Formats: sequence, structure tokens, C-alpha cells
Amino acid sequence: MRMLHTMIRVGDIEKSIEFYCDIFGMSLLRRKDYPSGRFTLAFLGYGPEEENTVIELTENWDKKEYELGNGFGHIALGVENIYTLCEEIVNKGGHVVREPGPMKHGKTIIAFVEDPDGYKIELIEMSSRG
Repeated sequence: MRMLHTMIRVGDIEKSIEFYCDIFGMSLLRRKDYPSGRFTLAFLGYGPEEENTVIELTENWDKKEYELGNGFGHIALGVENIYTLCEEIVNKGGHVVREPGPMKHGKTIIAFVEDPDGYKIELIEMSSRG
């Protein structure tokens, strides 16, 4: 067995695809509209689904807002240079909600970014993991 994807519901699939592709360098792997179900699915990631875990974005055509709830935490991405990436994210209009720095109770360097729907993405500087 292996992880295939994580699904999140989004209010505007175009805006979300642009965010994950432009801000984080993911690729749109596939997208399909389901008119009879009134929803669209888009799968994004860093490589083929056969070899990588991806994110599934789901846009329900009749619902544009969701409550994030308190059970889901965040998506985590390993990065090479967290400080440079956060600067690039801000320059592209992204929202860094926790500036890069060491974890409160550790040495790992992390930051948090918010996507257009308010989901949190944790950035972890790979060289600082301990």
C-alpha cells in the first residue's frame, strides 16, 4: 500500500490551481468536470501519480465556501531554502502566516503559508530536520 492523494474542497478551482502551481511549482496532472455530479476534480503534484502522492482539489459547483473545521491540520512540503521561498511567495501575492524560523520546541526550520481557501501549508527546510 501507499498514499495516493489528499483531497481538499476549494471555492474557486482556477484560483487554487494557480496558487499551487505558481507558488509551489506543482504541475496540473489531470482535471475533469463531472456535470451530472456538478463538480470538478483536479490533481496536482510534483510527478506522476503512479510514483508520487498528490493533492486532489474538488470544486463543488453549487458551494463556494467551506468551514475548515478543527480536525484537519495542514499539508507539509519539504523545501531547500525556506527563507528565499517565503520571500518569493510574498512577492507572488501569497500569504505567509508564520515567518520562517525554528520550531518552538526544536531546531527544525518551519514556516506556514495559507492557500486561497485558508488551508495551511507547512514548509519544512529539509536541511534542518532533526
